[in-house]
Amino acid sequence: MHIHVLGSGAGGGFPQWNCNCANCAGLRAGTLKATPRTQSSITVSADGVNWVLFNASPDIRAQLASFAPLQPNRAIRDTGICAVLLIDSQIDHATGLLMLREGKRLPVYCTAPAQQDLSTGLPLLKVLEHYCGTDWHELPLDGAAFTIPGAEGLLFRTVALASKAPPYSPHRHDPHPGDNIGVFIEDQRSGGTLFYAPGLGEIEAHLKPYLERADCLLVDGTFWTADEMIRAGINHKFAQEMGHLPQSGDDGMIAALAPYRGRKVLIHINNTNPILVEDGAERAALSAHGIEVAFDGMDIEL
Repeated sequence: MHIHVLGSGAGGGFPQWNCNCANCAGLRAGTLKATPRTQSSITVSADGVNWVLFNASPDIRAQLASFAPLQPNRAIRDTGICAVLLIDSQIDHATGLLMLREGKRLPVYCTAPAQQDLSTGLPLLKVLEHYCGTDWHELPLDGAAFTIPGAEGLLFRTVALASKAPPYSPHRHDPHPGDNIGVFIEDQRSGGTLFYAPGLGEIEAHLKPYLERADCLLVDGTFWTADEMIRAGINHKFAQEMGHLPQSGDDGMIAALAPYRGRKVLIHINNTNPILVEDGAERAALSAHGIEVAFDGMDIEL
């Protein structure tokens, strides 16, 4: 299985366009050892030719240009993308769909709640009907295995994660299973397995079999501390209120990942997170626990 990280940042990327936190200001000034990041997205393939795009970020135009296999140049109009799978309906994971409007009808895989959000509160799917159009495939939430045409060799399972719908969702204050999902992918040839959950806010009991089986855990790296945004003076919400499990603390992501054997990689990293500082104490603490930090252009083979 070939996994390519197109974007590793949280919403807004790094540096965020209007942010002057220590990280963003330091990166702009050249006083911080850190690497810019676009907004979270990966692409996965069994054969290196046909790719499933996971999330379509607002940065997708630059992300596609940065990875040649997604533009194989076999015809006058061409793409290596055989389908798009959305883990939720958040702006930073879905608005890039509009940049794919010039092609053929687009196979889109997402849950029923996400499809509802993208047809009502943020009606991207309706807009796209005036361009390429989309073919919606509803994702199961019971862990049932399924395949995606064009992505032969890969077996997918999707599971609901505890979460909250975006502000424009019709059920913002009435959480539905499928507002956010994790994806377990198995390469039927190599046997390699990936658990991908950039919005993993809680280690729920039903997730443990997937975490135990996965050769690689590519999971939520948004915040270092629960009160990170409060300390930075940006908002008054704790990480858990925003659906994210911070890395530090007795019940944080570092401790939560400790029992599992797979390679551990954090993605969806907020611009305020000190793990972005490559020679910082927080990055060293992750390394000491065998945890990596994803970066744009990172390749993982399973």
